[in-house]
Amino acid sequence: MQSIVDSLNGIIWSPALIYLCLGAGLFYSILTRFVQVRMFGEMWRLLFSGNSSDKGISSFQALAVSLSGRVGTGNIAGVAAAIGFGGPGAVFWMWVVAFLGAATAYTESALGQIYKEEHEGQYRGGPAFYFEKAMGQKWFAWIFAIATIMACGVMLPGVQSNGIGNAAELAFGSGAMISTSMGDLSFTKIIAAISIVLILSFIIFGGVKRIASFTQVVVPFMALAYIVIACSVVALNLEQLPGIIGMIISDAFTPMAGFGAAIGWGVKRGVYSNEAGQGTGPHAAAAAEVDHPAQQGLVQAFSVYIDTLFVCSATAFMILITGAYNVHGAAEGVFLVQNIAADIAANSPAYTQTAVEQVLPGVGKPFIVLALFFFSFTTILAYYYIAETNLAYLKRSLKLPGFDFLLKLVLLAATFYGTVKTANLAWGLGDVGVGLMAWLNIVGILIIFFISKPAIKALKDYEAQRKAGVTKYTFDPEKLGIEDADFWVNKMKKEGKKEQEKEAV
Repeated sequence: MQSIVDSLNGIIWSPALIYLCLGAGLFYSILTRFVQVRMFGEMWRLLFSGNSSDKGISSFQALAVSLSGRVGTGNIAGVAAAIGFGGPGAVFWMWVVAFLGAATAYTESALGQIYKEEHEGQYRGGPAFYFEKAMGQKWFAWIFAIATIMACGVMLPGVQSNGIGNAAELAFGSGAMISTSMGDLSFTKIIAAISIVLILSFIIFGGVKRIASFTQVVVPFMALAYIVIACSVVALNLEQLPGIIGMIISDAFTPMAGFGAAIGWGVKRGVYSNEAGQGTGPHAAAAAEVDHPAQQGLVQAFSVYIDTLFVCSATAFMILITGAYNVHGAAEGVFLVQNIAADIAANSPAYTQTAVEQVLPGVGKPFIVLALFFFSFTTILAYYYIAETNLAYLKRSLKLPGFDFLLKLVLLAATFYGTVKTANLAWGLGDVGVGLMAWLNIVGILIIFFISKPAIKALKDYEAQRKAGVTKYTFDPEKLGIEDADFWVNKMKKEGKKEQEKEAV
């Protein structure tokens, strides 16, 4: 199984996808005139504006749902893997893909808003919806929807729960080994798996509103607590920070593990972490109640900064400052740098736990277990919401009775399986899922640009209204030459009718 997964990743995560991610980010950065820099203040203002409704969630709730998908195991174990296999320079390429990816995140999230629909009393949207409407290619939308259901419902949950299981085992010991049909499993991992599945069941059977309510409380709290601990570790070793930043930058171009390895691992783990271009962010963006699609696009772009430039950087600084890492060479068992025991896996939270434990003895291991639980748990919730949204898309054309319940069961089973199995297999499956979605989504949004440029038109329209100083933003897709944005067309008609009725009175 491991060899099959590794072969698939060798094909999917070829240099072509690495440079496609970077190229798309640069392309949209230039087209939007680096909206991620120009509109930074507006992003911050929009973050706390807007309210939820019976059909949609607020901008902040949508950001929280999106961040719950972004801030996860990738920020702890993923950063460790990037350093372990790509050297410290991989962190620089995580920063690059985050900076450029913020423009990609704006684009895909604005598209999610433009082409969203009202479905069973809730707003739904995402790449499958805008591929059908903006590209006019339903077959491509179906491929993305099916790939995303498989990725978010089967492949990715195990990566998140695996991090919790490994961290718990490292902190509390494996306990007794129990023989099962899946092999010999540690008692600690089994207990962790059962606990995760029980709590997860309670929330996912409650719907998107419960997911949004849970994540808007948990995500800011867990991110803040993690950053506070990370800053404490850095502050206690502050004199080393300039040297660490210098090492990251210099190794990005002449790294120990090879220039290509640094780029490859930095981009791969960067995309896994911040999800820019992956196509997952637009699902949460589409669920938001906003006056203009560009607003949620800007909010989602800001989430990339929070994820990579804050949380991932905090992890990287902790690991590098304390020297709690190895750098693997090309051959099995060969290390270019070895600071800690050879048997400590890079594809796990162990580097991060070791780093915190060195500075704060007795705190590091249990704290990372707690942080990973919240990070990973909320990410699994986001995966469920994304898979459910794509299932809802398919159900517009097909009758799929019982598939909602089946999706819940499969996701719970995948979560349990991932908790108790090896890290390499879990991450390998996750990389396959992320890679498939990234290929489909990035190619799709580039084709959409050359067809009609809807996200760029929306941004120009929003900036024109902002410059004019309007008190309430509106979005008229027909006026902008954007077709099939039915939700916004109907909204404009309803608002126009209300205005006529007021004038008549």
